[in-house]
Order: sequence, then structure tokens, then C-alpha cells
Amino acid sequence: MEDVSDAVFRKLCRELDAELCVTEFVNVEGLLRGCRNARRKITLAPDDQPTAIQIYGSDPDRLAEASEIAAAAGPSFVDINCGCWVPKIAGRGAGAGWLRNPTAMVEMAAMVVRRVSMPVTVKTRIGWGPESEMPIVELAKRLEGAGVSALTIHCRTAQMGHSGAADWTWAARAKSVVGIPVIVNGDIKSAEDAQRALAETGCDGVMVGRRAIEHPWIFREAKALLEEGRLIEPPTPEERIALCKKHLVMNTEERGEPQGVRVTRRHLAGYLHGLPGAAALRRALNACDSLEGCLAILDEALSRRAA
Repeated sequence: MEDVSDAVFRKLCRELDAELCVTEFVNVEGLLRGCRNARRKITLAPDDQPTAIQIYGSDPDRLAEASEIAAAAGPSFVDINCGCWVPKIAGRGAGAGWLRNPTAMVEMAAMVVRRVSMPVTVKTRIGWGPESEMPIVELAKRLEGAGVSALTIHCRTAQMGHSGAADWTWAARAKSVVGIPVIVNGDIKSAEDAQRALAETGCDGVMVGRRAIEHPWIFREAKALLEEGRLIEPPTPEERIALCKKHLVMNTEERGEPQGVRVTRRHLAGYLHGLPGAAALRRALNACDSLEGCLAILDEALSRRAA
């Protein structure tokens, strides 16, 4: 979710009924050096709550030190990323790399817990893999013993990346042996998936990641099903175009041109999904670096629909 779950996207997701947000993950070395990008990631507006600041690194002392800076920024809690499988992260011992040594991971988490006065949570995977018996169940108990306040489990191994299917039964097993909240993650692609994941695992919540990039309406849809038992209509073409425009404007206000326009592009395929001529519309938007030009392209698409 790097360069995705920033302040602008968190605001949009909250407007669509997301209840809890997590920042982009923050490299502790950048945070300790005071680099501009790290400062941007941990800057939280007064209305950007509840939000966790998510940190990652391979050195337990540096993680503990950086957690104090993260906590001082005023999040609802500090989250330690022990789940990123990307080789340039995990290969250096950060993210899911911690799963190669669960004992060290637990000791690191305990250090962070001792350093800050707010809740500390951990996001991880079921194991490094391949393993016949994943460590997540015993690891969950040990993390609870270390003082971790909640656990988010992406139900794939690190070696799987995003391939294969997430096995939610591991989240259910972990939930059954701990008293802290457990959040299930992986393959939550629809409101029905969210409902089924909670029913099958007994977990306390679901985390939506990649699906929200293209379809942030999933939060609104899941909330309606979970709280009211109703399936709501998908967004209309007009709603889809309106969100494109809003996201472009907000990103440009936040980052300027052309960067604000460019960072919005990864969302466009999903936002415009199902619209007649969507492929040509995406191509036109991807070739335009100006906010004014992109808004004109989208306005023209709305005019064609109204004609």
C-alpha cells in the first residue's frame, strides 16, 4: 500500500465508511533521520482518526527508538509491519523477514511495547513458508505475552506473496488461543467476503488492502451488509467519475502537479471499471499530466453519458 494509504486516500475511504486506517509503512531509518517523506507519512490531521502509524525495520533498537517518534505524532496506536513480503524489504530482515526468527520478532515487539505508552499492534503473515505447520498460532500467543494489543494476520506465507488463496483457517486458529483482538486479512474483495471471513474465523475485524485501491466503495458495501444485513447497489458511473475527479483534485492540492495527477493513476482502472469506453478513457487520463486536462477529459465523459 506504499503511496496508496496516504492522508488523501484515508480521507476518501473514511467518507466511504472505513472505520480504521493505517498509514503507508514508514522506514524507521528515514524516520530517525527526519527525512521529508517519512515526516509526510506520519503527519496526521486532527480529523485523521482513528489511524495507526505503521513502521518497519530490521533492527530492534532502531524500531524501538522510531516508535517513540511515531507515537509523538499522535496516532491511535503504533503498528509494526512484520508482513511485507517484497524481497527488497523482507530480504533485509524487515517486514515478513522477521518470520524467519519468531523469537527475535517477539523480543523486538516487546522492546517497542516498553518504549511507548500507547497500544502497539503487529501485522504479520502465517509464516515464512513453506512449512507443514505454520508458526502463527504459537507466535500469536507469544506476541500477546509480549504486550502486543492486537494482531492483524494476512493469511498467506511470505513466500506466497499475493499468489494462491489466503487460508483464513489460520486466523481462526490464532484467534482461538489469544484474548487480544485479531483482524483477518487477505482476499477480502467484497462485502460478502468480509461477512464470510468474520463468520468463519470469529475474528474481531477484517482488513481490506489491495481491493480498496480500485474499489474503496467496499467499505460502504461491507458496513451495510454487516450492520444492516443488506446488499447495496454498486457505485453508478456518475459516482465513479466523481470520485476520479475528487481524488485528482485532492492529490494535486496535497502534492502539486504533476505528481498529484500521477499518483492517482493507479486507482483509475478500478474507479472507471464497467464504464463504456473505459479503456480509452484511462489511456487519455494516463497521457495527461495536468489537473485541468484530466478534469476536462472526465467532464467530456460525463457529457457523453448525459447526451
